[in-house]
Amino acid sequence: MISPKFALWSALAGGLIPIMGVLNARLGRALGEPLHAPVVLLIIAFGASLVLSLSLTQSLPNISNLSLAQPIDFAGGLIVCFYVLSATLLAPRLGIGNFILFAVVTQTVTSAVIDHFGLFGVLVREVSFKRMVGIVIVIVGLVITQWASNQTPPEVS
Repeated sequence: MISPKFALWSALAGGLIPIMGVLNARLGRALGEPLHAPVVLLIIAFGASLVLSLSLTQSLPNISNLSLAQPIDFAGGLIVCFYVLSATLLAPRLGIGNFILFAVVTQTVTSAVIDHFGLFGVLVREVSFKRMVGIVIVIVGLVITQWASNQTPPEVS
């Protein structure tokens, strides 16, 4: 059973993602260049991470331990950068709801594949029939929302 504390924490993190997309798009407009917003956001994220790391561990990362990591382990920074850039540029064009829907569906499918095959060294958690049904429901939900958004509402006279 999943810890309610961790479930709530995860939900909060997920709930803040669309807000981040909206605020970063607004920041890009304020700066006059959408591509500058992720730079500012990531500088703020770096500062906040540094303060939290120092506050909670009373230390900084040991730079010599970086040599123990595999090159692919550093790709997370590139992924964060790509996500933030994507949210900044696409959310205003697609709508925050559509951007998040596509992201969540893809995260769900990708997570299931990673768990099922134990990719990147994670513990294998085979995708059960019930979990597969849940994933299909999420995909169907995406299709329905896109179909519904393509329907033009009748004009009000």
